[in-house]
Amino acid sequence: MEKTIRRSQGWFGRTGKDGFIYRAWMKKQGIAAHELQGKPVIGICNTWSELTPCNSHFRELAEAVKRGVLEAGGFPVEFPVMSLGETLIKPTAMLYRNLVSMDVEESIRANPLDGVVLLCGCDKTTPALVMGACSVDLPTIVVSGGAMLTGRHEGRNISTSDIWRFSESVRSGKMTEEALTLAEAGMCRSDGHCAVMGTASTMACMTEALGISLPQNAAIPAPDAARKVLAQLSGSAIVRMVHEDVRLSHILTREAFENAIKVNAAIGGSTNFAIHLLAIAARIGVQLSLEDIDTVAAGIPLLANLQPAGRYFMEDFYYAGGLPVVIKELLPQLHAQCVTAAGATVQQIYEGCVNYNDEVIAGIQQPFNEVSGIMVLKGNLCENGAVIKPAAASAHLMQHTGRAVVFEDIDHYKALVDDPDLDVQANDILVLKNVGPKGYPGMPEVGNMGLPAKLLAQGVTDMVRISDGRMSGTGFGTVVLHVSPEAAAGGTLAIVQTGDIITLDVPARKLEIALSAEEIAARKAQWQNAVKPAARGYVQLYQQHVQQAHLGADFDFLQGGSGSEVSRDSH
Repeated sequence: MEKTIRRSQGWFGRTGKDGFIYRAWMKKQGIAAHELQGKPVIGICNTWSELTPCNSHFRELAEAVKRGVLEAGGFPVEFPVMSLGETLIKPTAMLYRNLVSMDVEESIRANPLDGVVLLCGCDKTTPALVMGACSVDLPTIVVSGGAMLTGRHEGRNISTSDIWRFSESVRSGKMTEEALTLAEAGMCRSDGHCAVMGTASTMACMTEALGISLPQNAAIPAPDAARKVLAQLSGSAIVRMVHEDVRLSHILTREAFENAIKVNAAIGGSTNFAIHLLAIAARIGVQLSLEDIDTVAAGIPLLANLQPAGRYFMEDFYYAGGLPVVIKELLPQLHAQCVTAAGATVQQIYEGCVNYNDEVIAGIQQPFNEVSGIMVLKGNLCENGAVIKPAAASAHLMQHTGRAVVFEDIDHYKALVDDPDLDVQANDILVLKNVGPKGYPGMPEVGNMGLPAKLLAQGVTDMVRISDGRMSGTGFGTVVLHVSPEAAAGGTLAIVQTGDIITLDVPARKLEIALSAEEIAARKAQWQNAVKPAARGYVQLYQQHVQQAHLGADFDFLQGGSGSEVSRDSH
């Protein structure tokens, strides 16, 4: 049998000066010569950082991956890329998702790697790493960091979803700052990302549903020893994938994306799922639209009873059987013959899974909620679309007409929201402009804006809120997000004025402003963009090249991929 020539041998298998340089400088780390002679070289792409608390345990996780690579006969090499800590980074981690994807893409392509393990956890680290890897298209597997243990405060479970409740309670005078500090101390009790079905857990579920991680990747808690075992097994799996030449493009088919959309509906995943899945699809060359995320999921009910749409936490989800149980319930609706990184089909992997707690994971015949998924709205206020998560919204607001109360940007909102003289009523609709991709810039998670203080004092708990921004996957409420085109791009949102009448009709998938086409055109003709372009650097690049939300907010010049060939392969 003819011996396979590994990609890495384009470096280490060379003769003469170049081969000497590549091997000699690797050997200075104490590496024996035979390690560089034909073994699959596996890159471990690590987003560990002390500025990314969700990923603080990734050094240990990387060691577990290395054990798996070594036992399967591969040679592991760990490398860092820029890490995005959702909780600390300003102005928003989403501003830098595309930058990280470029870092990942170029790091993989430029180095002697035959396969890659992506270590990701905190929200944007997963889509950024997958996007970058897709553009190179080597054998690749994802290892997520896992969720933290459920928080505890005053004898009850708490999570990041409670942040929004605590904040409103403080603003309404029902909770003191001292009490808030005590709750803060019990929120994050271990390594790992948010303990609910927020964006980080949604992304971990997405990778498992797509087939680019091993079964149970989505839900094993970060501190659980099983997370390290999964990392080790993933290290072994990637060596097999290199031997079999199983690349991302072999797994990430249109059918795999449809599976992920259906699974996301069943788990009540984050609205951020839409913007990241669209960006990933465009990188791997799969045709996928915002409308697909609605229509493909039609008829899929909510099976996972997890916060913020339900009661329980990711820790409970794992003990109940995790994502495999959800996938088993959905098998008749899924493309069950899709191949996966595990080396078997979806049907083969998940058909025998057992549900250990039907309070946490419901059966398909008796779901927790018939309404699920991400619904896509269209209308003259969102010509290219907007999204809403009905499972996290209030039923009485799903069909609602009200007067717009407009905030021109986030600073305008912050200046007025607690003003007792703000002209706002409970039936009004809050509209926030200029928090989209170009407008902020970066599209921050401010769409689930806090309610005006005067209404909180009256006992109001929800209102329709509309913006061109995003919201945290831990958030909830009747919140319309990702309005496209955004205000800063001259969409209709830009010309909405306080007092305009807006109608939200979620069952009809409509978002309309009661203005004639002529009035809209006249206002747009008078509109002047208040968003100042950045003067230099990455932010300027971002504003000039970021696409709108309905296209995934990726850069226009990053569509598709360039493959694994290095443009200049000699010194």
